[in-house]
Order: sequence, then structure tokens, then C-alpha cells
Amino acid sequence: MRPRNRKAWLAVAVAVMAILSALQLSAQNPALSQQVAEVKESAARNKQSLAHYSWQQQETISVKGDVKDVKLYQVHLGPAGEPQKVELENTPTSSGGREHGLVHHIKEKKGEEYKEYGQEISALAQQYVQPDPGRLQQAFSQGNLMVGSAGAPGEVKMVIKNYVKPNDQVMLVFNRQTKAIQALQIQSYLNDPKDAVTISAQFSQLPDGTNHVASMRTDGVSKDLLITTENSNYQKAM
Repeated sequence: MRPRNRKAWLAVAVAVMAILSALQLSAQNPALSQQVAEVKESAARNKQSLAHYSWQQQETISVKGDVKDVKLYQVHLGPAGEPQKVELENTPTSSGGREHGLVHHIKEKKGEEYKEYGQEISALAQQYVQPDPGRLQQAFSQGNLMVGSAGAPGEVKMVIKNYVKPNDQVMLVFNRQTKAIQALQIQSYLNDPKDAVTISAQFSQLPDGTNHVASMRTDGVSKDLLITTENSNYQKAM
């Protein structure tokens, strides 16, 4: 082995050992372990509480800053915790003019393309918006989770790498006093990392303490397509 190659190999070995040591220390940090446990317990408990509610969701789709569609849904969680939506109203926008032949065909095809893309990024957002206890534990065990102060008293900021997809990032703000998530900021992508999707969500609490997404923005960067959702009128099942 040449001296230069040996030095390079030793440098890599030292770097790997340093990373492994840092991960081991992180996993053995009692304070960090406690904070992760609190978020996991809160997420699991809140998922059960939300299953007893139905609510209304207004969804607005914009392309390049122009509103294309506004829909109102009645929503409840299905058996596996996934949102089940029934459309109540649909207010698509109109160009106002009559179109014929090739122009109409092109716009119709483009509209279907945007619709499919919107469904894809919406489905991606649902994988992040209600934190999964199993994924949180996996991120903690693998050293992909860091915790710091969020600034306000009792709030912590948790940053998670490789949560759903390789090299994605989730930042959540958790209030340790109310045991509730305050906000989420997510950087992810569809099939290709170049097809970036950013997601942000703000949370609110119902009178019984159930935490829910009050508003969310899902931005498909490559097509300049933005989906905003507002959740309201929460009703507990009798």
C-alpha cells in the first residue's frame, strides 16, 4: 500500500469511528431519549383521539400563482389512520373564453398532468404530516435525529434526516408542556431528488387537547404547483 493511500485510508477510518462514536453517544443520551419518547407518545395518543372526529377541509390548488381549483371535503380517519375524504363542493376556475380543437386538447391534457402531480405531492405530504412513532424511533436509533431549543420556553426543535426518503429532512417544534406538536417544516421529493417538494404545517388544539393540523402548504417546486389546506369544524362522533 502506498503511503498516500494508507494516509487516506486512515483518515477515512478515523472519520467513520468518530461518526459511530457520536451516534452511540446520541443514542445513549437520556435527555434526548426522553424527548423522543414524549413525541412518540404524543403522536400515538393523538392519532387515537383524531379517529373520533370528523372535520371539514378546504383545499386550494394554485399553479404559478393562479388559483385553479377550490374544493371542500368532509374528512375522517380510516381504519389504518389514513384520511378518508368526501367532496362537498368544487369551485374550479374558468378562463372565460371558448376554446376549440388543438388548444382545448392541449389545455385539457396539461390539466390532467397537473391533477396527477397534485395527487402525488398530496399523498407524499400525508406520509409526513402526522409523525409516525416507529419512524421516529428508527431515526433516533440510527443517529438521524437531533434536538435543540426552539426559542420559546418549553419548546424543543427536532430535526430528522432520512425520515421517509433518503436525504429528506423533517423539522418539528414540540411543546413539552402541552405535549403537542406546534409546527412542521419538511424538505422532500417525489421519485427524483431534483423534483423537490416542500411542506409546512401549523397545528392547533381542540378543547379536549386533541392536536390537529390547522393549515398546511404543499409546494411542488418543479411545476410551481401549490396546495393549501385549511381544516375546521371538528365534530366528535356520537
